[in-house]
Amino acid sequence: MQLGIIGLGKMGGNMAERLLRDGHDVAGFDLSAETLAELERDGGTPADTLEALVDALAPPRHVWMMIPAGDPVDDTIDALLPMLEAEDVLIDGGNSNYQDTLRRAETVAEHDLHYVDVGTSGGVWGLEEGYSMMVGGPDTAVERLRPALETLAPGPDKGWGHVGPAGSGHFVKMVHNGIEYGIMQAYAEGFHILKAKEEFGLDLHQVAEIWRFGSVIRSWLLDLTANALKEDQALGEIAPWVSDSGEGRWTVKEAIDLDVPAPVITDALISRLDSRVEDSYTHKLLSAMRNQFGGHAMKQAEED
Repeated sequence: MQLGIIGLGKMGGNMAERLLRDGHDVAGFDLSAETLAELERDGGTPADTLEALVDALAPPRHVWMMIPAGDPVDDTIDALLPMLEAEDVLIDGGNSNYQDTLRRAETVAEHDLHYVDVGTSGGVWGLEEGYSMMVGGPDTAVERLRPALETLAPGPDKGWGHVGPAGSGHFVKMVHNGIEYGIMQAYAEGFHILKAKEEFGLDLHQVAEIWRFGSVIRSWLLDLTANALKEDQALGEIAPWVSDSGEGRWTVKEAIDLDVPAPVITDALISRLDSRVEDSYTHKLLSAMRNQFGGHAMKQAEED
């Protein structure tokens, strides 16, 4: 099938390459001339403007956005609406808030266009392993995208699915990322405990490799953890600062709104926020309180 991709960064570019490998017709728009030249070398059609991208696609068009969530998506939709025709399909494969997706789907429908949201997981490994895709949108539009989705997924019948109407794909991906926070936090805390037991002299990479096979906690995240520990168990060159894409926050908020207790995901999010406080007043006050009620020793701040 023919597909236009806006945003040929790491994931968008890998998706384009995977589609081209399977014989799909891909046109792409990106702000980088070098990236467009690479697309052309791979057999795709480069477009240096959105107008050129739309012109390169035969109606009914399928335009897939792989751009940062928020204003960039709204701005791109606003720019595209006057160029598109009835029955064209707009796809958001980024990490948009599902509530924004609901709003955008209504706006797009007013122009007789279809809006499909694809929560996409797989990161830099997706090119070779395939992407996990949680798809929301109208049945007809999703069915038209099936050839591309089957190519991008780990297999035609696995790793992707049409989960519901517009907004549902990004909602499922939001919760997926919240779960990811919790799993990562558990691994990180567990390995920290192992590292702290210095008298055993544990080889953390060895432990990770043992757990990767046959263990009930084996997972792809554990595979990646093993890779990281193989490179440097001390993690000496890594600062204790953990970013978040925003989806963990959205998951926690949704859990609160739905009266669903989610302590593990919430605590994992708080831990990420806590990692960014170099001079934490909270931790200082906790130490002071422990000293007040129990006489516990306080570690003095180091002088500059």
